[in-house]
Amino acid sequence: MAGKSNPVSSITSQCSSIQRSLLTLSSLTLVLFTYISFKSLHFPLHYNFEFNLINPKVVADKDLGDFSDIYHSHEVFRLNYAEMEKSFKVYIYPDGDPNTFYQTPRKLTGKYASEGFFFQNIRESQFRTEIAELAHLFFIPISCHKMRGKGTSYENMTIIVKNYVDSLILKYPYWNRTLGADHFFVTCHDVGVRATEGVPLLVKNSIRVVCSPSYDVGFIPHKDVALPQILQPFALPAGGNDIRNRTTLGFWAGHRNSKIRVVLARVWENDMELDIKNNRINRSLGPLVYQKKFYRTKFCICPGGSQVNSARITDSIHYGCVPVILSDYYDLPFNDILNWRKFSVILKENDVYQLKDILKEIPEEQFVALHKNVVKVQKHFQWNSPPTRYDAFHMVMYELWLRHLVIRY
Repeated sequence: MAGKSNPVSSITSQCSSIQRSLLTLSSLTLVLFTYISFKSLHFPLHYNFEFNLINPKVVADKDLGDFSDIYHSHEVFRLNYAEMEKSFKVYIYPDGDPNTFYQTPRKLTGKYASEGFFFQNIRESQFRTEIAELAHLFFIPISCHKMRGKGTSYENMTIIVKNYVDSLILKYPYWNRTLGADHFFVTCHDVGVRATEGVPLLVKNSIRVVCSPSYDVGFIPHKDVALPQILQPFALPAGGNDIRNRTTLGFWAGHRNSKIRVVLARVWENDMELDIKNNRINRSLGPLVYQKKFYRTKFCICPGGSQVNSARITDSIHYGCVPVILSDYYDLPFNDILNWRKFSVILKENDVYQLKDILKEIPEEQFVALHKNVVKVQKHFQWNSPPTRYDAFHMVMYELWLRHLVIRY
C-alpha cells in the first residue's frame, strides 16, 4: 500500500550502509593478504624464512584460542570473522533437479568429499538466506563431482554447466548486475574446474572455489578460493603432542602420477633415513599401515600429483605430521589467512634433490614449534555436519566474505 515502507527495501538499505562502512577495512585486508599470497608465489617459502608482522595483543576469542602465531594477522582475522558471522548472507539458486547434478552432493566420503560437505554445510548454516535481495553472494549449486560419478563425459559436463548458467541468467536479474562477479561455484574435481571454461564470464568474473588451484586452469589468487582437499572420514584419530614417537625423518608412499613424484621415488626410495615408497602400501601388510606411518614420522612429504594439490597435505595435518609441500605454483588453502611457514615446510620442486639435507638441517626446537602449530591448525582442516566455528566450511566462507566487498566487475 502507498505510504507504507517496504521492509525488504529498508533491510537492503541498512545492509548497503554496513557494506559501505566496512569497504575500506575489507579492501585493505584483502590487499594485504593478496600481497602475502603473491609473495609466497614468487619467492620460495623455505623453512627458515621469517615473515615480519607486528600483531597487537588482543583478547583471544574463546573458540579461537591464543593461536596468534599461526595467522598472518590474528587481530584482522578475529575482527573480520566476527563481522562475517553477524552479517554474511548467501542465496542458493533453487533451480535444478536434485536427483541429477544440482543442490545435493554426490557423497561425503573420499578425496573429493570437500565438495559434498560444502553443499551440505551451506544449507545447514546461518549464512543461507531465502531472500535474494539480502544476499551478498549467489551460489551456483551444480555438482561437477556428481556428474563425474554418473559417468558424464568432460564434453557433456561443459555443455550442462553452460546451459544451467545460461538458464539462471535468463530467469533471474542477479547475474546481469555484475556479470557474475558476485556469484560463485564449488568443485573439488579437476575435471569439474575445466568444465566451467565453456562460460568465459564464469572463469573471468565469478569466484571459483576449487581443490585444484593451478594456474594452467586460470586460477586467480585474489579472486578465486583454494578449497582444501580433505580425505574424510579419517581412518584414525587426530595425532599430536607425540613427538617422542616420531622417529622417522620423512615419509611418502603413492602413485607416480606426476614428474615430481617420479623424481622423488627415483632419488630417495632406497634411502635409509627417508621412508619413500614407490607405490601405495599394500593392504596385505596389515590394517591401516599407511595411516599409522603418519604417527611415526616427523615430516610427511606432499608432492603434487596429476594436479598441484594433494589430500596428503591435510592427512599430514590431521595426523600431526609436519607437511613438506613439494609443488610449484600452488596457492595453498587459506594462504592469505594462515601463515603456512609456521606449520609446514614449503619447497620448490627442484629442492627434491636436497630434500634430506634440508630436513636434517631443521633444528629440533624448530621442528617442535612446527609440530605444535600443526595441532593448532587441525580445526581449520576438518569438515563437520553441522558445521562448527572455524572449521573448513567457515574458513571457506571467510575467504568468500573477504572477496564479496572488494571484487567487482
